[in-house]
Amino acid sequence: MKRFAKDFIRTVVVSLGLSTLIVAAASLPAVAQKKYDPGVTDTEIKIGNIMPYSGPASAYGIIGKTMSAYFRMINDNGGVNGRKINFISYDDAYSPPKTVEQARKLVESDEVFLIFASLGTASNAAIQKYMNTMKVPQLFVATGASRWGDPEHFPWTIGWQPNYRAEARIYATYILQHHPGAKIGVLYQNDDFGKDYVLGLKDVLREKYDTMVVANIPYEVSMPTVDSQVVAIKTANPDIFVNIGTPKFAAQAIKKIAELGWHPIHIMTNVSASVGAVLRPAGLDNSAGILSAGYQMDVTDPQWDSYPGMQKYRAFMAKYYPEADRAESGPLTAFNTSTALVEVLKRCGDNLTRENVMKVVASMDFEINTYIPGIRIKTSPTDFYPIEQVQMMRFTGEKWQLFGPIIDGHAE
Repeated sequence: MKRFAKDFIRTVVVSLGLSTLIVAAASLPAVAQKKYDPGVTDTEIKIGNIMPYSGPASAYGIIGKTMSAYFRMINDNGGVNGRKINFISYDDAYSPPKTVEQARKLVESDEVFLIFASLGTASNAAIQKYMNTMKVPQLFVATGASRWGDPEHFPWTIGWQPNYRAEARIYATYILQHHPGAKIGVLYQNDDFGKDYVLGLKDVLREKYDTMVVANIPYEVSMPTVDSQVVAIKTANPDIFVNIGTPKFAAQAIKKIAELGWHPIHIMTNVSASVGAVLRPAGLDNSAGILSAGYQMDVTDPQWDSYPGMQKYRAFMAKYYPEADRAESGPLTAFNTSTALVEVLKRCGDNLTRENVMKVVASMDFEINTYIPGIRIKTSPTDFYPIEQVQMMRFTGEKWQLFGPIIDGHAE
């Protein structure tokens, strides 16, 4: 009887032990379980991208090439949480129908995890509904149109740079403070990119817009030059010329103004502030005195050479993209947005679902050390504009010189 009792107790203990082990084993995956969506494995994360490597905005192609080089560097250093980045970048020639085609290829054929930093306002607008219907992140869109910050209607789309409308508000505020009685001539690209700037000017100038703006002339990206538009604006005799052009057209406008011997106060959009891609082709002497607003360090300005972030960037470029023009700002733009993407992926850990990516990007709060000190990356579930601060700057003929305080471009 005693032996039976001992055997019974032993059986119960063993059973209880096995039960405990089974319960413990069952609870472990809940703690350490890896969650993946299409485009992610234990060893790889597929990232899609669309760039204008050809066509009227091909000057931006260097951004995609730099991103490719950046992810090679990341992979050489072990990837992100042990996973290598498979960066797939296609050319859309800055043509929205082609963008749609390439986005479908990336999502449905390549099965990328997300589409990152595709460039162009009209191009991204063409795929915005598709990306949100498919519930694939359209991350850090490389355009400052205000439409990328609408989480209520497009929860899978988020921009990156300061939005164009906010940037234009800063220029309009500057004009009212320093040249309140001036007449203004505006050259703008006839799409969401250009129209956002016009709206920003109207936000601040309000009822004064119609009296202050004496010429408001659009151009199409299919046009070979904007020479005739610049001549038409000069005819209206404005004191201030607002140049809302992408690099090719902004450079043409600078050159034409010089040819005409015209000397207005010249304000130019930040997207065309590259010394290498715009100001040098237009002529450095012709560009002297142009005003713009910046948020990232100027790669041509020696004042940043001692900063750790700039030193790291220069070392990266020397090793992974040595043939690039060191005066171009596009590569630093690519370096910064790619740095942010890697930060987001790191924060996702092993929960690499598209839903979790959007959760992480909706609560960012950090700095990137190749932006002007004081510029902060910050978002919330209701604020999808990561960068909303800029500082006014003036081109000396050699470099951009910052002046005044860091300004927030929020609407009042």
